[in-house]
Amino acid sequence: MSLKKGQQIEVRIEKVAFGGRGLAKVDGMTVFVDQTVPQDVALVQVFRRKKNYAEARLVTLIEPSPHRVKAPCPYSGICGGCKWQFLDYTKQLEYKRQHVAEAIEHLALLDHVEVLPTLPSPKQFEYRNKMEFSASDRRWLLPEELAILEPKRGIALGLHVPGTYYKVLDIDACLLQPDLGNQLLNHVKATIHGSSRPVYGLKSHQGFWRFLTLRHSEASDRWMANLITTQEDRSAVEPLAQSLQERFPQVSSVVNNITARRSGVAVGEYEILLAGEAHIHDRIGGLDFKISANSFFQTNTRGAERLFETVKTFAELAAGQTVADLYSGTGTIALSLARQARQVIGFEMVESAVLDAESNCRRNNITNCRFIRGDLRESLKTASLRPDVMIIDPPRVGMHKEVIEQVLAMAPPVIVYVSCNPATLARDLGLMKEAYDVLQVQPVDMFPHTFHIEAIARMRRKNTRRAA
Repeated sequence: MSLKKGQQIEVRIEKVAFGGRGLAKVDGMTVFVDQTVPQDVALVQVFRRKKNYAEARLVTLIEPSPHRVKAPCPYSGICGGCKWQFLDYTKQLEYKRQHVAEAIEHLALLDHVEVLPTLPSPKQFEYRNKMEFSASDRRWLLPEELAILEPKRGIALGLHVPGTYYKVLDIDACLLQPDLGNQLLNHVKATIHGSSRPVYGLKSHQGFWRFLTLRHSEASDRWMANLITTQEDRSAVEPLAQSLQERFPQVSSVVNNITARRSGVAVGEYEILLAGEAHIHDRIGGLDFKISANSFFQTNTRGAERLFETVKTFAELAAGQTVADLYSGTGTIALSLARQARQVIGFEMVESAVLDAESNCRRNNITNCRFIRGDLRESLKTASLRPDVMIIDPPRVGMHKEVIEQVLAMAPPVIVYVSCNPATLARDLGLMKEAYDVLQVQPVDMFPHTFHIEAIARMRRKNTRRAA
């Protein structure tokens, strides 16, 4: 069969490909289908045809997989937030482990690496401590509204539809955040709907209201509301800040980030404190962290505790050892290891992250951590350091080749590599496999109902004996 664009075919989904799409074979050609899972039999329509594969949309589910469950969210399948609500959670964990194992086998070309069963998230819903909602002067219509002759468009304050930056789905609730966050979302939406200031147009780049970011402290059950606008106008934002605190006592911080930039990033060029404090506090593993509007903090607090405990177990720290923490960010991993180490030295490029890390050390009375700011390619060269253990927690793109060369030159006996991208994890393990054995890999689920997965690799330099 020669597949053509627009053609409808019946397929049986065989597996899940990385990225969360179902994969079927039609006369030897791979067909990717979103919103499908293994053992689905479906009628699909091809919308893209390449030389070696095709992409198709689900038209009708003929025979559903036994692993399907009813998605509790009415926006499931439309919103870009989580694609797998219709998939049984135990199967989600299996497929995430499979993605990690296949990446290591096929990309790193490493055989017989033990990939452990995925550690589940302690919560499958209401686990996110941070949500960003985009404003739009023209909301995206739901499928059932498309048949209406003149549907009411109105504004949106919600989440993006996958595929384009200007399609915003107006939502009443997101099940990934605690319920009070949904009440805050709707209160802000009602206020800006009645405001004299216009909502931002994602195509025109005109308007005032741009984003709402909500942050929640699980330890104290306190909330921060960050109103992102294009201009400074206290007369518009201060009444909203006041009403938030009056109606919701758990809101201890309201800030206003202002940005005239067109980029779709919910970070201001500067910030104004409108009500309460400029930050909230949360705890991970007995450590206290101060979180400001634009700070990085793990979005799944309880999941982060499992992640850090695994890092600590894999590091096998002994008394008197030195740890190097690459891409140390705000110091969350460094601080979690400090009490078991002689010293921890963090390397980080972003100045604000280093300042936060130093502040977090002071808050927790930790004196054996220090942080070096700068490009890792340069700072590692001048560090004159021979660490006993190295922690590597890079961004999704993985490590730069020059950084890998520096790591190999420093030759730490033990490396613990923390990754949010199985593909770049596998690539970097492959580049280090001549010098290091990969002993185990532990996937950790921080993002239920999505295909995203964290993975922690325990590595030991070849011909290195285990410390006594």
